[in-house]
Parts: sequence; C-alpha cells; structure tokens
Amino acid sequence: MKEKMEPKKYTDFTVEHIKKYLDEFRKLILKGNYSISINKNRRENNDFIETYKIDTKKEKEIFLSLQYDDFCYAVDNEKEAYSNERLYIFCKEYELDNWGTTEYIEIYIKTNILQTRRGDDFLIVISFHKRNKPIKYRFK
Repeated sequence: MKEKMEPKKYTDFTVEHIKKYLDEFRKLILKGNYSISINKNRRENNDFIETYKIDTKKEKEIFLSLQYDDFCYAVDNEKEAYSNERLYIFCKEYELDNWGTTEYIEIYIKTNILQTRRGDDFLIVISFHKRNKPIKYRFK
C-alpha cells in the first residue's frame, strides 16, 4: 500500500500574486462561475452551510470579502490526476448566525481555479467550513 504523503505547502507568494488571484476569484464569483464541493467526501461543507443557514447571497458575501491577508498557503492537489494544480487556502473570520446566536467563525476556504473544456475559467471551492486545524497566515 502506498503511503499517503502530506501535500507540500507553498508560501513563497507575493502580496501582488495573491491580490491578482483574488481579482480573478472575485470575477468568477460575480459571474456565478463557481461551485462549492458538496458530496459524500465533503460532508463538513454541507454541515457548515446548514448550521449557519448560508444561502447563495451570504456565500458570495463571504467570498467577496476575502483579502490578501486572509491567505494562508497553497498546496498541490492530492488527487494524482490533478497533481499539477495548486489549491489556495484562505481563512476568514466572519460573523454568522447559528440559529439565532451570533458567532464569530474562522472559515477555512480551499479554492481551485481551473478551465472548463470550452476554455472558460471556473472556480471550485473545495473546502468551505469551520477551521478545524491550526493555520498560519502568510501576510498577517
């Protein structure tokens, strides 16, 4: 059995690089060219969205509020077929409503911008949930 390797973390980014990434990210959010991974492997995303009653409007608001200093690091895609892809990790503190109780939540957001068969850019939000491990910000 092949040992699962911890994906390499990349932190050698400039503020300009991350701002450029976020510009592209925002354009895709505003166009609606994005999707949040919700499947059996992404139960945490689903639970988070349900617990905090996050609708499309709120999800866009959170994504559009990301700033370069919310960036933590990037990793290679763990899926072998996509190992050439870099996934960008952000962590954003945000005020959310947990069924009537306001909570400040650190939201862990892992993203990937890829191209569709037609050549259009498309954003996949792989992780969108409460932070569940220690994190270091690159620019804070």
